[in-house]
Amino acid sequence: MSEKNLGIIGGGQLGSMLCTAAKKLNIKTTIYCDDIDAPAQNFCDDFIFGEYNNKEKILEFINKVNVVTYEFENIPYETLNEINKIKPVLPKPSVNRLIQHRIAEKDFINKLNIRTTRYVAIEKKSDMDTLEDFLPGILKTTTLGYDGKGQYPIKKIEDINSLNIDFSKGYILEKLVKLKKEISVIITRFGNNNFDIYEPIENIHQEQILKYSKIPAEISQKILQQSKDWATQIAEELKYIGTLCVEFFIDRNENLYVNEIAPRVHNSGHLSINAYNVSQFENHVRAVCSLEKIPLKKLSNAKMINLIGNQIKPYRQNFKLNDNEFFFDYLKKEIKEKRKMGHITTLI
Repeated sequence: MSEKNLGIIGGGQLGSMLCTAAKKLNIKTTIYCDDIDAPAQNFCDDFIFGEYNNKEKILEFINKVNVVTYEFENIPYETLNEINKIKPVLPKPSVNRLIQHRIAEKDFINKLNIRTTRYVAIEKKSDMDTLEDFLPGILKTTTLGYDGKGQYPIKKIEDINSLNIDFSKGYILEKLVKLKKEISVIITRFGNNNFDIYEPIENIHQEQILKYSKIPAEISQKILQQSKDWATQIAEELKYIGTLCVEFFIDRNENLYVNEIAPRVHNSGHLSINAYNVSQFENHVRAVCSLEKIPLKKLSNAKMINLIGNQIKPYRQNFKLNDNEFFFDYLKKEIKEKRKMGHITTLI
């Protein structure tokens, strides 16, 4: 292959934006996805449709690309590991395996002396009976689940009886913090102590789906520094290559907690496309394709709003934007409730 071809597993909006960033760098992209309607096929050079355990299709994908990355973490570890034997997968599959399991992820973070909320493993319904001091809490499946899927808020033990929970799956119960604010820090690591880090982003969720993000975050200098230090420590410990997001809680006593790690580009970082000289997507492509790192420079403060479900409709009908507003349509065919359909970034 004379020219660089980046393989991307997953064909949603993050894959689409990675394709757009790669094009700018003259890198071809091949998407592999198990969704025939994946919107990223509108942005990539090549699209392969197949299940993640289809060895023939995976081999066809491997033969087209130089290096492989992914846009979401719920890809079977076995698939990534098999690909990695033939072409490099970045970030490495072992990172994905760790972060796919919420208890393993939190154990890893705590071993670095980084604070998380209190948590406990739940294997059967009766495990809940003695856990009053973990309530109010949120019960989550240990694997899979995003945007609130597989998650159950529980205020008191009796709540369990009214919820239809399948306890044949593994769960983690996380104690809720008295939440003041949520922030995220996006970091792109190129190698040992060689990284670009974006300033913390302030986030607001509605129904456990990200709705608004903005920079600068209204936080103290101490929290700003601690969140960046912890994100850097996590990326270094994982020997991570590419863009990583660490999501944080701040409680009412100004304590910082890691909520979770996303081993990929992240929804809260969409505003980096317009607010920085190098977006989180371009930086990810640069890191996994071994291109040079460009010094990061913020060009503007910004805010982003996710367009969920029908909220996309007026913007698809030639809605008039101001000069400082940027509309992104993910070109998803079907409009569904609670589905991220696009976003608007406003420079402020």
